[in-house]
Amino acid sequence: MALLQFLKEPSLLFAFIFFILSLKFIFKNNLGKRKIKLPPSPPKLPIIGNLHQLAGNNPHLSLRSLAQKYGPLIYLQLGRIPTVVVSSARLAKEVLKTHDLALCSRPQIFSAKHLFYNCTDVVFSPYGAYWRHIRKVCIIELLSAKRVQSFSHVREEEVARLARRVAESHPSTTNLSKLLGLYANDILCRVAFGRDFSQGGEYDRHGFQKMLEEYQELLGGFSLGDFFPSTEFLHIFTGMKSRLQKTFQRFDKLFDQMLSEHVNPERETEEHKDLVDVLLDIQKNESAADMPLTTDNVKAIILDMFAAGTDTTFITLDWGMTELLMNPKVLEKAQAEVRGVVGERSVVLESDLHQLDYLKAVIKEILRLHPPAPVLVPRESMEDVTINGYDILAKTRIFVNAWAIGRDPESWENPEKFEPERFIGSTIDFKGQDFELIPFGAGRRGCPAIIFSTASIELALAQLLHSFDWELPPGTRAEDLDLAETFGITMHRIANLIVVAKPRFF
Repeated sequence: MALLQFLKEPSLLFAFIFFILSLKFIFKNNLGKRKIKLPPSPPKLPIIGNLHQLAGNNPHLSLRSLAQKYGPLIYLQLGRIPTVVVSSARLAKEVLKTHDLALCSRPQIFSAKHLFYNCTDVVFSPYGAYWRHIRKVCIIELLSAKRVQSFSHVREEEVARLARRVAESHPSTTNLSKLLGLYANDILCRVAFGRDFSQGGEYDRHGFQKMLEEYQELLGGFSLGDFFPSTEFLHIFTGMKSRLQKTFQRFDKLFDQMLSEHVNPERETEEHKDLVDVLLDIQKNESAADMPLTTDNVKAIILDMFAAGTDTTFITLDWGMTELLMNPKVLEKAQAEVRGVVGERSVVLESDLHQLDYLKAVIKEILRLHPPAPVLVPRESMEDVTINGYDILAKTRIFVNAWAIGRDPESWENPEKFEPERFIGSTIDFKGQDFELIPFGAGRRGCPAIIFSTASIELALAQLLHSFDWELPPGTRAEDLDLAETFGITMHRIANLIVVAKPRFF
């Protein structure tokens, strides 16, 4: 009765509602002030926040400089996007393992939406049932150890072709970067599409190199629309949208051609199905309850494999040979190991690789100093978490600076020095369990193609060291090499590596 009487008095009711709302507002504000503790942050500017501090061609360097000043966990306001940057192994473990599930979604990046069929690929798809489904498909059906092993004949044939191409340039200099790019592309195309594109000039005619360069630049750039979502329309005027559409159309046309070839009943097939065959079989056989893949879904997954698979192999081999030529004692030691194991055989076999401990250490050191993706693909938090005593709120974008972590003096002695010996007798590996070395990421969002990439890199590097004696061109010293890099979702040297390769068996 008292409540009914209270409700009959409008003035009392209004006062009560106002009192409750006031308490809620005060409580909310005071709670926020008391409890929300953001990581250290550099000073901001109005509207743009900290965006100006990432200016330049190498944001990973800018982020490391900020981390050195403000700590390994920093908060940035990038336009309208709250962002956290992680730059140490200890805190990377918190993000990628301890709080992996809460922090494993992806932000909807403007360029990724346009290139990856509205982010329906494995890399950029937000966390959810669809992503879990396609990741399972990739891990079990496309990139399992058994599937990778089934393509050993492709790796052996393409490594032999790479060696022949290098030998053919002797005694002239060799543009090794170009040949490594062809190798990486050929091996990926044969595994994924069932054929390569380098014969008959198809590689150049399709413009693969330009397509890949545009891809990695468009995805790696800091796009205005990603930090001010309401201004995406401005990309029409900046030319960004036009570039995205042209690059997308070129990839889409290529994938249409690939799919048409694969459904042609007169097509000659190899003994082992390629990855497109596997995807089409899955698409054909899945029921509606299995979340069937659309043609665009298949294309998005193919683009993941095509671009990421080519880039990772090429960048690691290109930087690897560059570092070896700059460090002749390491080159000599790695060659001695390979030649001691392989002997007088001209061909390195995959069964030889498990004996090449120093070569594996060399590859780890390459990936430590030159991770193909210097800043891992950004994550987005799905709920509030606390890391290192700081609050990371839901919908925060998270960058893990793998490049800075690989050079962190708290984890590595002489971190700027190329020294593969640091891995001899060490259990540290790059497979996602040791957070000092995470070139492929870790956790749920770790790269599912580690086995594929490692197999392609190890065999090629071993064969190059076994088959040739390497020198820089006359008059060129190691300190003369242009080591400048172009920043994108992946990062490779701008200048080609020009070498003199003296054949041993050709």
